[in-house]
This record gives sequence, structure tokens and C-alpha cells, in this order.
Amino acid sequence: MNLNWQEMLFEFFGGLGIFLFAIKYMGDGLQKTAGDRLRDLLDRYTTNPLMGVLAGILFTVLIQSSAGTIVIIIGLISAGFMTLRQSIGVIMGANIGTTIKAFIIGIEIGDYALPIMGAGAFLIFFFKRKMMQNVGEVLFGFGGLFLGLDLMMSGMSPLQQLSSFTDFTLSVSNHPLLGVIAGMVMTLLLQSSSAAVAILQGFYAEHLITLKGALPVLYGDNIGTTITAILASLGASASAKRAAVSHVLFNVVGTIVFLILLTPFTLYIEWISEALSIENKMQIAVAHGTFNVVNVVLQFPLIGAWVFILTKIIPGEDFNTKYKPKHLEEDFIEESPSIAIGQAKEEILRMGDLSVQGLEKTFSYLKDRNKNDADEANQIEDAINHLDTKIINYLIKISSQPLSSQDSNRHLMLMATVRDIERIGDHFENIIELIDYQDEHHFQLTEDALEDISEMFELTMNTVKKAIEALDLNSDQLAREVTEQENVIDRMERQFRKNHFLRLNEGLCTGHAGVIFVDMLSNLERVGDHAVNIADAILGKRI
Repeated sequence: MNLNWQEMLFEFFGGLGIFLFAIKYMGDGLQKTAGDRLRDLLDRYTTNPLMGVLAGILFTVLIQSSAGTIVIIIGLISAGFMTLRQSIGVIMGANIGTTIKAFIIGIEIGDYALPIMGAGAFLIFFFKRKMMQNVGEVLFGFGGLFLGLDLMMSGMSPLQQLSSFTDFTLSVSNHPLLGVIAGMVMTLLLQSSSAAVAILQGFYAEHLITLKGALPVLYGDNIGTTITAILASLGASASAKRAAVSHVLFNVVGTIVFLILLTPFTLYIEWISEALSIENKMQIAVAHGTFNVVNVVLQFPLIGAWVFILTKIIPGEDFNTKYKPKHLEEDFIEESPSIAIGQAKEEILRMGDLSVQGLEKTFSYLKDRNKNDADEANQIEDAINHLDTKIINYLIKISSQPLSSQDSNRHLMLMATVRDIERIGDHFENIIELIDYQDEHHFQLTEDALEDISEMFELTMNTVKKAIEALDLNSDQLAREVTEQENVIDRMERQFRKNHFLRLNEGLCTGHAGVIFVDMLSNLERVGDHAVNIADAILGKRI
């Protein structure tokens, strides 16, 4: 049998490319449409595992990526904003949420893919309102899913004439473990469980595989997608690694259960498909949804046991509470606003200590280029942002209470100080990005430039540390020392800029490397400005 392999491959891989692009484009549009508070959804509404399941479903439906949800979960755990127990519930919910795409694909609207994409393009290019453009992105991606799927199915269709392929699918039907492995490999190669399930739906719709052969492949797709969590947890905290392993175990245990029940589950899908007149692609979607929902129902009562087992399997210090607020007691706000202001100050001191740690990790990254230092600095910056939001909200609640003149002054100064510390986090994050940009483009700083940066970095870190200490002790003397050191930082920045221009004129460094050098100086000088702002608050009004 002669097959036009070129045409088949072009259609299949072209369709796959369109499909993957459409998933991402639709997901991006949904995220923009839903607003910028999706991450806060996970942080705020996962107080117990059941809420975590619901939040995981909603979040994954909105961003159209279970892998994206789990990567964010790993980040939240690493930063200490979510416990392992909470994360397992969200991961379970993400598994259910990701099945939505299979149901969408199961709808037979491929004939309308191009008009839907056209409508999306019209909204993107002819409307200036961001909301309409975001909706346009969703529509364009939605139509692209079906266009890509139709092309993939068209490319796969001739395979039913190939005897070697039909023999392979028959082997998969007779050996379920082979099907699980095939599903895992396919998902690992594509890095998208949605694409793997969509291809499986296409195979089944074109009668290239039986239902009993397709179901193990579907189970394997679910296991294969867990590689994203494993990769995201590398170098992260012990809790993050436990969450990643929980994702693997959740799907592996589910696969074992459903392999044991493969024959009755196959009969169930056939029965419900006949009863509801469900088409082939939708049958796979129903099976996918049933697998994940039943898996959650079976394992939800075992969350406590999973936490215990994972803690034993993966030892290590638990950082779940490392960056959570420790002093913001709500009861003090009404009972004693003055004490509440003191509690806010204690939390701000913790935030200030984190800013010093972030600068130290950034300096280590500059010197040694150890990626773990950059990752930890970024986690600290994330924690600073989180504490900034919590402290500001706490201070706003305090402002609604009657305050004495002295407490009112303390309150205003703390509000300003929080912002200064938060900005310090932004600046060391900027420096990390500059270092990454330098490495990516192979721009080299001279030894003299590195010495200048190092000297200014060390003085800046010492200045911030002294400012936080002055805040802690209410020390006018330390605050004045901060002001003096900040003046030295300013002079350093001017002198080191001149040094740079001399090196540039002598041809010792390139213009691109010089821009990075100057930007680093600028960020350090601004860190010094924020430190002196804290000192000025102390010198102006005692806290």
C-alpha cells in the first residue's frame, strides 16, 4: 500500500503545531480576561483540601493548563504560601480541570473553526479595548484547536490502511501496560497532555485504535504530564518536591486502579455512549473526565495519609511557614490599634531582613553564577511582595480605627517604609535579570568593572542592613550613619560611571556590557535611596 508520507506528516505536524499554539493563545486570552488575580485565587481560597480542589479546577479551566497550575503551586509552596496538604487538593482539582479541553475537542464544530478564528481576529485587530482583544484571543485560540485537530486527523486517517500500524494498535489493545507506556512517551515528547489526549481522540475517531486499547494510553497521558511538576520542583524546597511527587503518585495509583477495572470501565463507557448517543471523540473525553473525577473521589480521603507518607519519603526542613506573616493578629486592630501598629512594625522588620537576604543572594549570583542563588533570591522577592500586600492591608484596617496623633504618625511612616522595602526587592530582581541578560548574550564585564560593582554592592547591603537595624532600635545614630553611607553610595555611582566611560574610550569594554554595568550601578544607587528613606523616617518621627 503506497501512502503519501510527506502529505501525512505535513498535515499531522502542521495540525499539531496549530493545536499547541491555539491552546497557549486561548489560555493567555483567558488569563488576561480573568484579570491578574488568578494566582491570588490559589493563595487565598485554598484554606482546606476541598477548597483546594475547587480552586484547582477553576484555575486550570481559566488558564487552560494543568501544568501551568502545578508550576505555580510549586512556586507558592517554595515561597511558603501554601502547605503540602493544601497543594495536594489543588493538584487533584487541576487534574479534573484539564479534562475540559477533551470535552471541548469532543464537540463536533470543526466545520466552524475558520469562522470562529475570523471572529477572534476581527476583535483583536478592530477593537482598541483590551477586554475585547482578550476575548478575541480566546475565540481565535478556540477555533485554532479545531483547525489543528482536523489537520491532525486528516494526516492520521491513511494509517488505517497500514498493516504494521494496525498490528501495533492491536498489541496495545491486548497489552494494557504497553498502552500506558505509549501514552507516557507521547505526553513526554509533546510536553502537553492536552495534545496527547487530542491525538488519542483523533486515533479513536478514525478507528485506528479500539476503546479498550485507547483507555490505557489515556492513563499513560495522565502520568506523562507529571514530568512538568518534577522538573519545576528541582532545586526547590522539600515541600515542593513532596507536592511534585504527590502529583505522580496520584496518577500512578489511579492508573493501577483503572487498569484492574479496565474491562468493566470499557463496558461502562460503551454503555453510556450508546445510552447518550455519544460520538467517538466525546467518548474519550467522558473516559478522561470519569478517570480524574473518580480518582479524586477515591484519593481525597487519603490526603492526610499522603502527607504523612511523603514527609517520610522525602525528608527535609519544611519551609511552609517561612515567609508567612507571623505578627499580623487581626484581634489587636479593634482591641488596641497601638499594639496592632507595633505588630505591623515587627512584620516590616521581617520583610526588611528578607530584603537583606535577597541582596546577599543576588550578590552571590553575581560572583558565582549559581542558579540556585538566583532562584532563592526570586523566591524572596516573591515573599516580599506577598508580605507587602498583607502588611498594607493590615495597616489599612488599622487606619479605620480612631488613632492618637502619635499612632497616626507611626502608621503613616510604616506605610511608607513598607513601600521602600518592597522597592528594594524589585531592584535586586532587576539586577538578576541584568545578570541573566549578560550571560545569555555573552557580554563580559572587565575585572575593574566587577571590582567596582562588588565594592558598591557590599556597601549597599551594609546600608540596608543598618537601616533595618535603625528601624528596629529606633536609633537616631544608626539612621544618621545610613544617611552618610548613602552619600558615599551616590559618590561611588558617579565615580564608577566615569571609570566606565574611561574604559569605554580606551576600548577595554563593549558598549553592551557597559549598559549592563551602568544599569546595575543605577539599581544599587536606588536601593541606597530607599534605605535612606527609612532612615529619614526614623530621624523625622520616632516609631
